[in-house]
Amino acid sequence: MLDSSEYSERIARPFTPPVITFSELNSAIPRELHAKSLTWALCYILRDAMFSVVLYSLANCIDTIVSPTVRMGLWGVYWFWQSIVWTGFWILAHKAGHGNIFDNIQANAVLGFLLHTFLLIPYFAWQHMHMLHHKHTNSQEREENYVPPTRSDLNLPEEHTATPTDYAELLEQAPLYTLCRLMLIQLVGLQHYLLFNTMGSKAYPSGTNHFSPTSPLFRHQDSLLIVASNIGLVSMISMLVYCTYAFSLQSVVKFYFIPYVLVNHWIVMLTYLHHSDPTIPHYSSGEWNWLRGALATIDQLVLRCIGQFFFHNISHDHVAHHLFLNIPFYNTPHVTEVIKPLLKTHYNYDSTNTFYALYRSFTQCQFVEDHGGILFYRNRCGKALRAVA
Repeated sequence: MLDSSEYSERIARPFTPPVITFSELNSAIPRELHAKSLTWALCYILRDAMFSVVLYSLANCIDTIVSPTVRMGLWGVYWFWQSIVWTGFWILAHKAGHGNIFDNIQANAVLGFLLHTFLLIPYFAWQHMHMLHHKHTNSQEREENYVPPTRSDLNLPEEHTATPTDYAELLEQAPLYTLCRLMLIQLVGLQHYLLFNTMGSKAYPSGTNHFSPTSPLFRHQDSLLIVASNIGLVSMISMLVYCTYAFSLQSVVKFYFIPYVLVNHWIVMLTYLHHSDPTIPHYSSGEWNWLRGALATIDQLVLRCIGQFFFHNISHDHVAHHLFLNIPFYNTPHVTEVIKPLLKTHYNYDSTNTFYALYRSFTQCQFVEDHGGILFYRNRCGKALRAVA
């Protein structure tokens, strides 16, 4: 059986909304876990930078190897591990955006801006939208990321009149088509979101993007920061163009572009799995509140020990992250251990293999109903796998 026991137990258990209060959770967290350590922050930043430099230095030796097969294999090793390290860069920038790397706001902004710009991500635009995601997590009306399509969005008949043929015509896909579509989303889904607000809030008009200072995504006072993000991206692209002329297009592709594409895969995988799961609820306005939304996420063992080491606990302790944004990432494992016995069945955890969990969510999480206060994803047969008590 590919599903973990935690997932199977959650599916079988009818859902009731949590009744615990944030005050109860907050009062249980030792105060020292809120404290930031400049030493630890610098150690993690330097550690990740060192790994990246060492990998780059070793990759410089690959083309001196005679055997083409060995060369290709070693390039594959470089691409995988460099993409893992750079995803750690992205996560450090994400943490800086929440202000939990340094005590100084400007220091967080500089670190986040540099790391996200290196990965061609508009830092201040992303930071603004990500904070809105944390304010309105899994609210069907106000969430900013991975907003589920509704039955009416897909032009499906009402549940009481829909037939298996209706679902099959609109939702069933050939396995190869499903796999190709999944791979496409994994590799360019982040860019599609930034350019077209794909799977973002439906409250914004067509053509909304994360690069225009006048985009409806942003407030007027944010416009200069959006311009600063764009200047950073133009500068990084200019550096890549210069490297193409100074070295070669092949070098830029091998050393930067392929790991960069794989970083996009890891980012989409991480963020999608955090909130897109058949067992996790979305709420309409009458049922949503901040704490319910914050608990509507899941701790997953993405890449097991590799993910925990390089991804700075982002998936292993995502519930704690949503509850306590300002607690430094190196303390979130301790927070998880504190809140688990308090949350009981409302602590969501899944040890399912990461890639199978991604495929499972991609195929099972198709749409939610237009009506109802507590909404669970329905699959390609129009069935919700978890019931509301």
